[in-house]
Amino acid sequence: MLDMVKSFKELTPELEKFAGGKGYMLSKMFQEGYPVPEGFVILPAAFQEGKVSSEAWNKIQYYLNALKEKRGKASFAGEFETVLNVKTYEEIKNAIDIVFKSTQTERVKVYSSIQGIDRSHQIAVVVQLMVQSEISGVLFTADPITGSHVNMVGNFVYGLGEKLVSGESNAQIFTLKRPKGKYEGPTDLKKYASKLYKYSSSLHIKYKAPQDIEWAVEGGKLYILQTRPITTLKTSNLDTYEWNDSLDGDYIWTNNNVGEAMSDVFTPLSWSIIRDLDEEQTPIPGYYLFSGNIYGRAYTNISYALSIYPAFGKSIKSLMGIMSEVFGQMPERVEIPIYPFSKLGLIKQMFPTIGHRLKKIIESSSKIPDHLKDSPKWCINMRKRIGEIKSREELYNLWKKELLPYNFKALWIALAGGRKMVLANKLKNELVNLVGIEDTNILMSNFRENSSLESLGPIVGISKIIRGEMSRDEYKIQYGHRGPHEFELSIPDSLEDESWLNNQIEEFKKSNTNVEGLLNKQKTEYENALKELKKRFPRKVRSIEKKMIKANKAARLRESVRSEWTRAFRVNRAFALKAGELTGIGDNVFFLYIDEVLNLLLGDDSKVKHITARKNNYNKYKKLPPLPSIIRGTFNAFSWLQNPNRRSDYYDSNAAAADQSAPEALKGFAGAAGKVEGIVRIIINPEDGEKFKTGEILVAATTNVGWTPLFPRAAAIITDIGAPLSHAAIVARELGIPAVVGCGNATARLNTGDRVIVDGGHGIVQIVSEND
Repeated sequence: MLDMVKSFKELTPELEKFAGGKGYMLSKMFQEGYPVPEGFVILPAAFQEGKVSSEAWNKIQYYLNALKEKRGKASFAGEFETVLNVKTYEEIKNAIDIVFKSTQTERVKVYSSIQGIDRSHQIAVVVQLMVQSEISGVLFTADPITGSHVNMVGNFVYGLGEKLVSGESNAQIFTLKRPKGKYEGPTDLKKYASKLYKYSSSLHIKYKAPQDIEWAVEGGKLYILQTRPITTLKTSNLDTYEWNDSLDGDYIWTNNNVGEAMSDVFTPLSWSIIRDLDEEQTPIPGYYLFSGNIYGRAYTNISYALSIYPAFGKSIKSLMGIMSEVFGQMPERVEIPIYPFSKLGLIKQMFPTIGHRLKKIIESSSKIPDHLKDSPKWCINMRKRIGEIKSREELYNLWKKELLPYNFKALWIALAGGRKMVLANKLKNELVNLVGIEDTNILMSNFRENSSLESLGPIVGISKIIRGEMSRDEYKIQYGHRGPHEFELSIPDSLEDESWLNNQIEEFKKSNTNVEGLLNKQKTEYENALKELKKRFPRKVRSIEKKMIKANKAARLRESVRSEWTRAFRVNRAFALKAGELTGIGDNVFFLYIDEVLNLLLGDDSKVKHITARKNNYNKYKKLPPLPSIIRGTFNAFSWLQNPNRRSDYYDSNAAAADQSAPEALKGFAGAAGKVEGIVRIIINPEDGEKFKTGEILVAATTNVGWTPLFPRAAAIITDIGAPLSHAAIVARELGIPAVVGCGNATARLNTGDRVIVDGGHGIVQIVSEND
């Protein structure tokens, strides 16, 4: 028998899609102990031919009698209509009909059309004890205009909330200031402010988004009547894959660092798996290191992470230098918006996750040697097993029991293996003080020593194929998972598509690329710089050499564990393709989120209908040019695109449009030492590499391992995204190619044919002449 009526206490998550957003949310809050007035939900199955069935009416009367013992009046809320102050059974039955029939009003039809809701959409009716409000109000847990989280802002009226909605009464304005909820406003509300702040903070955290909360006071008690995400700060529409995490508030976002490794526009599947991995490792609930999503692109919210320090009474100024090494330099005079965490609240939030993180890092550190040895074989075997699977259930269980846990394992080992790179940062700072930035870059250009460096692997491997020292099959086993699109699962790598490898081999041959010659030349420069260091600082050189050995070892380890994480992640593509095959949706599988793919394997195809809309938005996002590498506040890419003076390095929603023009100088990080003058070639995608001529200066938004086969042909390299210890900068230094990374706006300021001087030792690009 279909469920027809459920009390707030009885409603289960399985009935969410029938109960409607409001009914389900009220039930959920009620069950979690929030002060929600009691009530029940009349589900769509209760209605026949537009009216309540007799069987359902009997059940409704049972629930009404229960409510009647509490109080005499009730309110009825549908998704589109509300009826208040109903008392008798006849009034109640009429109210139910009014609410149910509200789906047929012209207003609702227009709304449904705009929102993409099916015309046959059925609503649930919520019946709830009527709160005879002495005070009624709304509270936004963040400023709905600016997105600032410093204050919760609200207003209220005396009496029922209808007066607030209709504007019949002048609203009283108040604020609750974070982190402790300090109240500023009319005296009448002050005694309820503490509880209102407590409940509102809890709802904001629990539902992971700023909330628009309706509340009321009756008889000295505060009630929560409804909560929903603030519309203007809603970051996503899961159904259509419209995503913009910058709408969440006044924060600084950057794609420096994360945008290098994850440079593509994500499909929903790739992004959702990355988000699951991010949630596994994050020390701060709600903070995403590499899965902030702005128009499908990966961004990091650095405001949120830095806000920890003021909560514990520490200044962030001392951290800015360290942060810039990883996330790029902030524009001059930029203000870092801080989230007003409370110290106690932060401890409560972080305590479980910090413990989990420390435990995983310690456990994973001891597993690194075995993992590096076993991972390639495990991935080969897992791909083979996936290919042999015949049933949906078997594939589902494989993901849950083996593939997802292995993704987590590979991630934790990558994090554990990369944490010692702090040694390289410390060494760099010490060397800069001794010999300056240019010589420091040379001294830090021998991470590979006499061993190998995974980021160099693809280009060294291509050279070996040409010299007959490595077969194509051996290359594919060792480096087939590496490429320009490593974290976008919809794009094949060279394990499946040999065209990329074939093209690189042909380009190497045509350009007479001599990788070994470049590496040997740079090693000689390194040895000469080391001799000069010993000559100038004989008493310090032994200590510095020990630190260099440790830093080099740390760099190689980071590259190795990062490579194996990538290898494991690429196995997810084999899983996705098999899921598409078994369910009959083929490549459309990439436009479902991972939980939807798993549900589809179990027979729930309800989300397949959204694929077309998601594809449309994904393709729209792909057509956008590189977005600003640093974004402050809410950002609309399509409005920004219309501004002829737009900056591609930095966007500030608080600045006037006239202030958004780009600065004159191109400045970035000193990525690799050397000074060279030459002609610019803008390359948007590494697949366009055949246009790139030997001796030109490569300019790209970002360059990851998949771009490095182009490096040996380059006279110099300039990127929008990057940092001194990013993968691209390390490879450029190893090859001795001058590089300025993290300029922010190079692809916007420069054009193919421009002549520039690249000073890689000081991070400066000078425009000599422009190609008209």
